[in-house]
Amino acid sequence: MIEVVSNWRDDYYKKLGEYEQIGIKEYWIVDYLAIGGKKFIGNPKQPTISIYQLVDGEYQVTQFRGDDRIVSPIFPQLNLIAQQILQAGSSQL
Repeated sequence: MIEVVSNWRDDYYKKLGEYEQIGIKEYWIVDYLAIGGKKFIGNPKQPTISIYQLVDGEYQVTQFRGDDRIVSPIFPQLNLIAQQILQAGSSQL
């Protein structure tokens, strides 16, 4: 499941909890505008891809920014860096 942030409270609070509860194994939040809360994307805020993986019934998050290579057990053949995804989102504005 991949969400592009439009309403960060829904994506980081509501949907995250719902997806964890129903057992979605991996949940991505692509925040290319860096509008999420500081507790979710850090301070200073910057465009971030957060990948939540379900481990023993709870999400564990790994975050990717800039030149970080995206790592996903669900998509092991994926060969992208965060900036490639984040730029794709911002080019749609």
